[in-house]
Amino acid sequence: MVRPLFSFYRISKHEISYFSKKFMNRQFIKWSFTRKWIAVGFTLTLLLMGLVTFASFKNTSEIQKSANQVQYTYQTLNTLTNFYAAMTVAESARRGYIFLGNKQDLKRYQNEIINMQSELKLLKEQIHPSSIQQQRLTQLNSLVNQRLALLEQSIQLYQKDKTELELQTNITERSVKLREKILPVMADMKAEEQLYLQSSLQQSKYSIHLRILIEILGTILSFLVISSLCIILERQWVQREKIEILEFSLSQEKELGELKLRLFSMISHEFRTPLSVILLSSQLLREILEELVDEQQLKNLSRIQSSAKLMNHLLTDILTLTRAEANQLDYKPQTINVENFCLNLIEEVQLFGTNQQLIKFISNGQYFRANLDEKLLYCILSNLLLNAIKYSFDGGKIYLILNSEPGTIIFQVIDEGIGIPLGEREKIYEPFYRGQNVENVAGTGLGLAVVKKCVERHQGEIAVNSEVGVGTTFTVKIPQKNIAAV
Repeated sequence: MVRPLFSFYRISKHEISYFSKKFMNRQFIKWSFTRKWIAVGFTLTLLLMGLVTFASFKNTSEIQKSANQVQYTYQTLNTLTNFYAAMTVAESARRGYIFLGNKQDLKRYQNEIINMQSELKLLKEQIHPSSIQQQRLTQLNSLVNQRLALLEQSIQLYQKDKTELELQTNITERSVKLREKILPVMADMKAEEQLYLQSSLQQSKYSIHLRILIEILGTILSFLVISSLCIILERQWVQREKIEILEFSLSQEKELGELKLRLFSMISHEFRTPLSVILLSSQLLREILEELVDEQQLKNLSRIQSSAKLMNHLLTDILTLTRAEANQLDYKPQTINVENFCLNLIEEVQLFGTNQQLIKFISNGQYFRANLDEKLLYCILSNLLLNAIKYSFDGGKIYLILNSEPGTIIFQVIDEGIGIPLGEREKIYEPFYRGQNVENVAGTGLGLAVVKKCVERHQGEIAVNSEVGVGTTFTVKIPQKNIAAV
């Protein structure tokens, strides 16, 4: 019973499960790869942001430190100013008390002395802790204490004897000299503190600029990392899409190859049955009519048999080529007698065509048993011999030469036919390709393509040497690991 033509489109549950698992595996690999890139980019971004944050924090600490230093310096300068003012007021109050006897001036004097001492104590805490400033502060304390002692002596002298003007004048002169010594010391202290103030302000300005620069660079670098990550992911995505398209195309091609193999297997099976019936019927007719009709009439039966054999051979070539393209060409080597195989093949091939060229078999060396696939060897030699018959001139000679070498079996098919042009020798193994000089010789262009695939399945090699109008020699070398002589 003939099967429906489209039955080969049915796909089993096992095949559906296989392709589904394969697709899911590809998706998992793709997502894993993408997640790795995302993790790397995210880690780099976090690391960069952490570095920027750390640098900004450290820089902010420097700015805060500089700001505190500026504040302390301003307080020190203010304390020096307050001290000088208190010292001036105290001197003025002393004079007012001595010359006018105003007790309010005495009270004001005493208050300012307390203020001076308080400012000195505060100045000791605020002044910059350098050795020079500490020396100046010590000198200032010494001079201030001397002056305060003179002022206190002046007050006590006035309270004992208000008429001692000469001694008061002497005390005042000594106090003025001490004040003149105090002023340069205070001026130096102020100048030094102002230098520290300028340095702190400059440091703060530098730290602010550095922080701005760090934040800008950090932002730019973060943007570059994220942009690079996006570009890399985009490229990887595009590449993955291309790979998926290629994989899908390959799977489709593989599936089409399998479908094509099923189709040709079905066609071969369906056609071989009627061909076998034709061959058997024609053979029976020949045996029945052989003694009843003349030889000329029997040639029609020979043509039927020859055409049926050629069609069967064509189906075999198509199926072999299809299996080879689908990587499903069976290779089952077994030990055969190569000489007997060649003799039987020659006898069979000569019955294929209407041309009665004689094929001469030459065997060089010992007769070997070789480890070969008989079906594939049949495809190789039968196609080469049929081509030799097909493209030879009438009366041309055809040779099948068997050579044996250590580790190699060599077959040569030589004809005296039309030959192959030099520019077409690289194309003759392509399916359906035929030379430009074949003219009206019938053919499909499959024979040499089948030969090439079968030779490659034996891990052998094929070479051609040809001259147009003179003839062609095909040489097939098949390696043998173990060859035993008969």
